Amino acid sequence: MPLNEELIAPAAEALTNPYLEGPYAPQAHEITRTALEVLSGELPADLDGVYVRNGPNPQFAPLGRYHWFDGDGMLHAVHFENGRATYRNRYVRTAEFEAERAAGTALWRGVIEPWDGNPAGDRRERNSANTDLLYHHGNLLALWYRAGKPYAVDPISLETRGIDTFNGTLPGEVSAHAKVDERTEELLFFDYGINAPYLRYGVADAGGTVTHFTGLEIPGPRLPHDMAITENHSILMDLPLYNDPRAAAAGRFKIFFDRTLPSRFAVLPRYGQGAQAKWFEAEPGYIYHTVNSWEEGDEIVLVVCRVTEPSPVSDRAHPLAQLLAYLRPEAKLHRYRFNLRTGVTREETLDDVNTEFPAIAQSCTGHPGRYSYQMRLSVDRTMIFDAVIKYDIRTGTKETAPFGDGIYGSELTVVPRPGATAEDDAWLTMFAHDNHTGLAELWIYDAANLTTGPVCRLGIPTRVPLGFHATWVSGDRMRAAAQPLG
Repeated sequence: MPLNEELIAPAAEALTNPYLEGPYAPQAHEITRTALEVLSGELPADLDGVYVRNGPNPQFAPLGRYHWFDGDGMLHAVHFENGRATYRNRYVRTAEFEAERAAGTALWRGVIEPWDGNPAGDRRERNSANTDLLYHHGNLLALWYRAGKPYAVDPISLETRGIDTFNGTLPGEVSAHAKVDERTEELLFFDYGINAPYLRYGVADAGGTVTHFTGLEIPGPRLPHDMAITENHSILMDLPLYNDPRAAAAGRFKIFFDRTLPSRFAVLPRYGQGAQAKWFEAEPGYIYHTVNSWEEGDEIVLVVCRVTEPSPVSDRAHPLAQLLAYLRPEAKLHRYRFNLRTGVTREETLDDVNTEFPAIAQSCTGHPGRYSYQMRLSVDRTMIFDAVIKYDIRTGTKETAPFGDGIYGSELTVVPRPGATAEDDAWLTMFAHDNHTGLAELWIYDAANLTTGPVCRLGIPTRVPLGFHATWVSGDRMRAAAQPLG
């Protein structure tokens, strides 16, 4: 059922917030469109599965200053089957979404506003489930960047099934970037918060039951955003970025970057206890997203997008200047090597281009992989992606495919072709926003021939606001799932 368009008109005080305007403006309607029009090229007949992307989409005018991370989660998907493509978009119906819908107005303030006026509950922050997606035990799991209860979603209809308790075994919450090992079908995740132990780590089996959970001792509350896995280990982070204690005491969220502290990485056995972690130190910085990690002899290799200035200083007087500065990160491809035998860390920056939102072949997660496909960040008022870069991690080379004037990209997914023998024998799927028309398209690239441009462009008969992370779920995996799909 579509939501009323007038309900999401931005409040007057928020009209100058660029994350509520233009390519970010909320989408009012939930729709389904079959037989998408082919605008150019030819739809690959072997595409079988669904590409789904998450992102913020407030259903009501926000209370106070709006942060891009505040909006209700809305999923946008293109389902491919038998040579046809179908588009759907649906809200993730979290408890907060339903409460506000019943009230007919926003009830929760966002992350940069004081929390004391928010409805009481198990936590004062609003879980929007708007950040990432992964597929596990027959569900899409919609996850939130500050850690929250995961919401299970039907991967085809996009209907919300409810909070996933992992068969009643989930002892806490799940952060935005958990990992699925497609070779074992295990889900590896972490949780963090303001109470000790401040960092927690768990493993769920293929059926979604938590089989391992442990805490890691770190000096205090931190704000880790991602993790990494290898065949036998998991890598968790203690980075010198955290909520300013004075702001936290006042019920506010204000990021503080402590340059006097190193970045620390915990490498622990997949089923190890927190006390078994080996800690490695590196130069101070922040990591929003990891590319991949794997084992090489005595070493753990970790490739990331590393930010050296996670707490930028803005000299503009605009009330949102600092917020806008935070949402324009300078991230560079970076590699760490942690020697488990000697305890030595080696690190190096692999490129000087500002790139983020890395995507790899999901089957390579935790294993040596060669390619990473990353969004190039444009120098703009907001976080805009203007090209995709294909990195060859093995050789150090790269290929760049600009999107074109007024075209903005989204995180893409890597879709292996049936019977593929090469890592880049794959399709790449991505939503593209056309700022000239205000509408979206679905672009499909040949991963081995990226710079020739999309081999197919599908018309999406609506806007798809710029958003966050995406996943691909193959038809084979969905059909093999134990849980029946709606």
